[in-house]
Amino acid sequence: MARAGLTTETLVRAGAELADEIGFEHATPTELARRFGVRTASLYSHVRNAHDLKTGIALLALEELADRVSEAVAGRAGKDALTAFADAYRDYALQHPGRFAAAQFRLDPEAAAASAGARHAQLSRAVLRGYDLPEPQQTHAVRLLGSVFSGFVGLEGAGEFSHSAPDAQESWTAILDALDALLRTWPARS
Repeated sequence: MARAGLTTETLVRAGAELADEIGFEHATPTELARRFGVRTASLYSHVRNAHDLKTGIALLALEELADRVSEAVAGRAGKDALTAFADAYRDYALQHPGRFAAAQFRLDPEAAAASAGARHAQLSRAVLRGYDLPEPQQTHAVRLLGSVFSGFVGLEGAGEFSHSAPDAQESWTAILDALDALLRTWPARS
C-alpha cells in the first residue's frame, strides 16, 4: 500500500509543482519528503533517486508542452502556425518556469526515445511545411526556432527584458515577424 498516498505519478506531479515554485534544480526527493511529511527513504520505492525524479518531471513537462503546442497549431499554417507555436511555447515557460527548465533536462537515450521529444520535432516540422523548406534546411530551421524560443523565454523568465523599453511583447512580435520573413526566404543550399 502506498504510504501517505504516494505513487510515482503523485511524486512527479508534486515535483513539477515544486519546480515551478522554487526552481527545477531544487526539486529533490528530500524537499518532496518535507512537503509530504515523510522521510526521504519513503520515496525511494517510487523514485530511485533525484535523477529519476528529475527525469519524471522532464517527461511530464515535455508531454504537457507538446499537448499545448499541438492544440495551438491545429488547423493553422504559415505565419499563423509559427505564431501559435511560439506563443504556446512562451506561455508555458512563463506559467511553468520550473517545468520549462525540466523540459531542457538531458535525458538518457531510453527516456528520450520514450518521451514527447519526437512530437516536438514533428510539430516544428509541421509548422515549417508552410514554408516549403527541403532537407537539410528544415532541420536547420527546427534548430533555429528551438534556439530562439528557448533563448528568449529563458532571458525573459530571468527578468532580463524588464529593465528597458520596448516591452518584451513588442520584441517577441518583432522576432516572430523576422522569423517568418527569414523562413519565407531561407537560402537553399545543396
